[in-house]
Amino acid sequence: MADLADLDATGLAAAVAAGEVSAREVAEAAIARLEEGDGRLNVMVSTRYEEALAEVDAGLPDGPLRGVPLLVKDLGTYVAGLPATGGSRLFADAVADRDSEVVTRYRQAGMVVLGTTNTPELGLNASTEPQWGGPTRNPWAPDRSPGGSSGGSAAAVAAGLVPVAHASDGGGSIRIPASACGLLGLKPSRGRVTTAPSTGSLSNLVSVHHAVTTTVRDSALLLDLTAGPLPGDAYVAPTPTGSYVEAARTDPGRLRIGMYTVLAGRETHPECVAATLATARLLEELGHEVVPIEAPYDAAEVAARSGLVMGANLVVTVQDRLAELGRDLREDDLEPFTRLLHDHYSSLSAADLNRALRYLQEVGWQVGAAFRDHDLLLTPTLAQPAPPLGLLDTTRPEAIYEHASTYSGFTSVFNVTGMPAVSVPTGTDTTGVPIGVQLAADLGSEGLLLAVAGQLEQARPWSRHAPAPPAGRG
Repeated sequence: MADLADLDATGLAAAVAAGEVSAREVAEAAIARLEEGDGRLNVMVSTRYEEALAEVDAGLPDGPLRGVPLLVKDLGTYVAGLPATGGSRLFADAVADRDSEVVTRYRQAGMVVLGTTNTPELGLNASTEPQWGGPTRNPWAPDRSPGGSSGGSAAAVAAGLVPVAHASDGGGSIRIPASACGLLGLKPSRGRVTTAPSTGSLSNLVSVHHAVTTTVRDSALLLDLTAGPLPGDAYVAPTPTGSYVEAARTDPGRLRIGMYTVLAGRETHPECVAATLATARLLEELGHEVVPIEAPYDAAEVAARSGLVMGANLVVTVQDRLAELGRDLREDDLEPFTRLLHDHYSSLSAADLNRALRYLQEVGWQVGAAFRDHDLLLTPTLAQPAPPLGLLDTTRPEAIYEHASTYSGFTSVFNVTGMPAVSVPTGTDTTGVPIGVQLAADLGSEGLLLAVAGQLEQARPWSRHAPAPPAGRG
């Protein structure tokens, strides 16, 4: 049998089911990798290793991923008994009293939750380097960022510490770290995976849950296992016609794909453009038609208006936490960038928020019009390669304002529209750090994205993990 770290979640579950390895052996091996790798990469916020082993010994549910270890992002998703910090000092002593519904569904599938992963403060940065938890390092290059806000999850999977990890995406936070770490990162349609018990689903309508994976089949299976609403959810994605695992294996037929590589007023790095053009050529070799188009939205306006929606959610999050603590906001509660956003959006009026929501609906129709003539859209995931650690420094808000839109310009529009999008690995830049490309589809079309991603995976297999660090390297 292959080394356990080399198996994806589907393969690992098959090995456990066949009796080739026990669920306890799998868990112990993953814990050992995490204990070694976390020292190099700083991916973990909290662990539950003894509890996890006890659950394995007591017997796991006989689900499709029985015995597969999992990490959960420490932001808006809860693991009972573990800290729920959101990367923020303000929440340092917050502890979850129950599992989120998505975690419950992972457990029902037989997965073993080993802990939670690092994230920038309240998910407000495209790089994972919070002051509270410290920076997470990219396993491909320790001086580079793994992206954000699901950077801890992505770094752990890219380093082979666990086969898959939970992630969430409010402006690119699954796709950005997937691109930076050489993983597959699917952002599902709005309402595909319930956010319960988080009540921010209606007020913060841009955020969704899923995972970062090394293979298309893992992403498809995880979506099959977690998709579906709870009664009372504010919105629900269109019902799929079949399983996502089956969709990922299905020939999508000849597709017409619109491609754009630049956004008005912004520069896209030549290597990111080249990766997109190379993917376009491969798609044409696979029988699809790729046609250049103009970006069907104003990226600067999308950033400004979606910022209002996320800013309003930030203010309520902070205010509710202070009410729990029974005190006012202190100078050291929030990082400088978060504090700047909080203070700015605290004066946001209901009319301002309503106008932003109206504009974002117009953007939905603008982007939706592109799908009248195209089955998919193809773009770079990032306009620039993964940034060096320190470039997106939240102690210098001006640095975030200068660079942040570079890392979300191609991704955040699909959070606004609620449409699914996926970052697919393409290889590395000239420094050896991964670059991804993004495919987007109309609302409810995750199956089509997985089918095309599966074609690309077969035609141009990608490296599942970063190269191992040299011996002795700390």
